[in-house]
Amino acid sequence: GSITATMSETFDCAKCSESLYGRKYIQTDNGPYCVPCYDNTFANTCAECQQLIGHDSRELFYEDRHFHEGCFRCCRCQRSLADEPFTCQDSELLCNDCYCSAFSSQCSACGETVMPGSRKLEYGGQTWHEHCFLCSGCEQPLGSCSFVPDKGAHYCVPCYENKFAPRCARCSKTLTQGGVTYRDQPWHRECLVCTGCQTPLAGQQFTSRDDDPYCVACFGELFAPKCSSCKRPITGLGGGKYVSFEDRHWHHSCFSCARCSTSLVGQGFVPDGDQVLCQGCSQAGP
Repeated sequence: GSITATMSETFDCAKCSESLYGRKYIQTDNGPYCVPCYDNTFANTCAECQQLIGHDSRELFYEDRHFHEGCFRCCRCQRSLADEPFTCQDSELLCNDCYCSAFSSQCSACGETVMPGSRKLEYGGQTWHEHCFLCSGCEQPLGSCSFVPDKGAHYCVPCYENKFAPRCARCSKTLTQGGVTYRDQPWHRECLVCTGCQTPLAGQQFTSRDDDPYCVACFGELFAPKCSSCKRPITGLGGGKYVSFEDRHWHHSCFSCARCSTSLVGQGFVPDGDQVLCQGCSQAGP
């Protein structure tokens, strides 16, 4: 409200003590101030132009900094930010357009700007909107799911396995890790088993018959010839050597004279019924 004073009363500025009669003043809890003293005492300094922000100016405030309305503008294009959305980058104020131009990236899928604060995905130096980062197979958003990159494309794990992963020769399912190779084909370790006893063969010595794998024991029992001396199978595996004569077979270690037990490997011998004899025992007679 107005203050009425008589000429006999003093009405002076609380700062400079000059009379306020006939002058514009501002009333505070500490008394009246002339306009210059009020501004010098209470006004904030503009962070842009370093001038006082007078009482009759519109003042804008951001992070402990004060601005004239006209000074609160984009540091690049000088657009007023008084009524615009903006971003602060390294203490500089930027309108959204300038910030996007300087600091945002383009989506590798749609080519549009990835706006600051929006959900995005980054991989291999590229950026995508979250909704644009899709599996190259099923075209579903990959989001936070595991994916496999391949020649510029990105696949969810199921699509990649279906498209690229080798398939087991036995069960036809994909091999995602490990596995063994048999007859130039991939197998799950658990699928490569003996045709006879179903024992796992991965890491074991085995052989095959008609393309079917067998462990040494089953192959020997089912298909290998039997030693005429010890009656055990002769598999020839592991470097094992054997001797054959007519329709009979012997392990090297079993091919010896039936009388004196001398090894006949590399020596002359004489068959004697179901037995073989060295020449010495043969000449000695029965």
